[in-house]
Amino acid sequence: MKKMFFAVMAVAAISFATSCGNKTQQAAETVDSAALVDSMTNVLVDETISALSADLEAGDANKLQEMLETVKTSVVELVQKNPEVAKEYVTKVQDFLKENADKVKAVAGDNQAVVAAVAALTEIEPAQIVSSFVENVGDAATEAKDAAVDAASQKVEESKAAAEQKVEETKEAAKQKASDAIDNAAASAKSKLGL
Repeated sequence: MKKMFFAVMAVAAISFATSCGNKTQQAAETVDSAALVDSMTNVLVDETISALSADLEAGDANKLQEMLETVKTSVVELVQKNPEVAKEYVTKVQDFLKENADKVKAVAGDNQAVVAAVAALTEIEPAQIVSSFVENVGDAATEAKDAAVDAASQKVEESKAAAEQKVEETKEAAKQKASDAIDNAAASAKSKLGL
């Protein structure tokens, strides 16, 4: 499902990136891009609904829980690319879960993880779910950026310290060589003088 999603997103990205020329052509491309995004969303929704249906028919709470986690992952990926598409996706998944509430409850049984996942997806407005994911993605991105900056700073400090240590070691080695050379020259001079 992810491969299909990424392939469709790549096509969408290419179509968005290749706008050019006159306004009529741009308007046509915008319509084509919107149609592409709609078809991409429909494919993803169809795959998700199909998988959820299969899990409900099988009566496997663990598989249902895995699929609900996949739905969350898909929402996060969609939020990063297009929050409106993410909202539409959540709406359609919610509709399916609500229409099949009895089957979902029967499969979930006393599995609290499944009950909580279903509640998280069905009891909140799609716009709020998407907003929450947008905030979390933003926070995660900020944390990742801060962590990367901290790691880079740490590496710079470590490199600087290592360079300074190397310079000190080189100075000490040079001093020692110079001292040895002086001692050798003095010994050589003494021996030549017969001292």
